Amino acid sequence: MSKKPPIPIFNHPIIETHCHLDYLEAAALQAALEAATAVKIERIITIGVSPDNLEKVLQLTQTYAQVWGTQGIHPHDAKDYSPAVEDQIRTHAVHPKILAIGEIGLDYYYDHSDRRVQRQVFESQLQIAIDLNLPIVVHTREADEDTQAILQNFVGQLKQRGVIHSFTSGKALAEYCLSEGFCLGFNGISTFKPADNVREIIGMTPVEQILFETDAPYLTPVPYRGQQNEPKYLPFIVEQVAKVKSLEVETLLPQVWENSLRVFWR
Repeated sequence: MSKKPPIPIFNHPIIETHCHLDYLEAAALQAALEAATAVKIERIITIGVSPDNLEKVLQLTQTYAQVWGTQGIHPHDAKDYSPAVEDQIRTHAVHPKILAIGEIGLDYYYDHSDRRVQRQVFESQLQIAIDLNLPIVVHTREADEDTQAILQNFVGQLKQRGVIHSFTSGKALAEYCLSEGFCLGFNGISTFKPADNVREIIGMTPVEQILFETDAPYLTPVPYRGQQNEPKYLPFIVEQVAKVKSLEVETLLPQVWENSLRVFWR
């Protein structure tokens, strides 16, 4: 078995904009945070997805200085959305370490929730973002047309934009979202051999609208694909994006750092 290369360490720090730290046990979480710090990942955003993890995400942001979070219901769990859940999102989202409403959107690939319900819940949470003046973290899979149609109905009221995370959609949705000022989030999929479509989108995305993410514990990048993903693997994604953009890593990193601050901290 070939030896895996070491994780690169760059001069400039990195922000991990999308992962799921609450999926890790306490000991594994502590180790993951220490490993991320060792490769100069200075800030990590852990993501709200379901009614039973909203409180966990908030607690993580209060426990660890380098961790921030979001609040939202993933389209898989749209069937579990309720007035009580919405109240919880609204209450938690005013906390200073909660940065965005997300992960919200549409997933027509798995259809874990009825599509009509997904659309309704997406719209309800877009309204929360409008009311609270927060950016959004959008999940969309096999739902390009409906995602764009819903965003078009709300984008005029969104004072903040946000990110279309783990972007694997088509060129038309990418062009629309970029034209409206959204960032696109790229992760380990960009390193997968069949993902020429994702690399094409990276190529057309202005550097000023790129964010880095792992979506850990999923989507581990090459060369560690097959192992559980962690934020520490983010440098491999940085290298891949830099390669596709024909940029030096140390040129790319300061701009994407600034993008992350602009989207989530300003």
